[in-house]
Amino acid sequence: MTRPLPRAARLCSRVGCRHLATQTLTYIYADSTAVLGPLATFSEPHAYDLCDQHSLRMSAPVGWTVIKHEPEAAAAGPSDDDLMAIADAIREAGSRESASTQDLTGIEIPPLELGRRGHLRAIPN
Repeated sequence: MTRPLPRAARLCSRVGCRHLATQTLTYIYADSTAVLGPLATFSEPHAYDLCDQHSLRMSAPVGWTVIKHEPEAAAAGPSDDDLMAIADAIREAGSRESASTQDLTGIEIPPLELGRRGHLRAIPN
């Protein structure tokens, strides 16, 4: 059974291909260059959206230069050190006692330990 595709998803431009596009192919005719890079934000009329399979088998006319832009793995997301720093900051913030919290005027604010129902919380006046 085929699952319905999300509205934002674009299909491969190759005739008969029903796979999701992952890369965009554009041609620069003045420089005889074909550029294959990450999927463009918007569908352009003179660009071709290709799936993984067709982007691997992509070829350009004889004598043309092919530029394949592959994003670095480090740019894909935060590093392990970044994730550990975030986790440590969250643990530290959660372990602090906020019993005597004060606002900017110096007035002590009692902790919000009122009753809770589902997703609603009672807030004092």
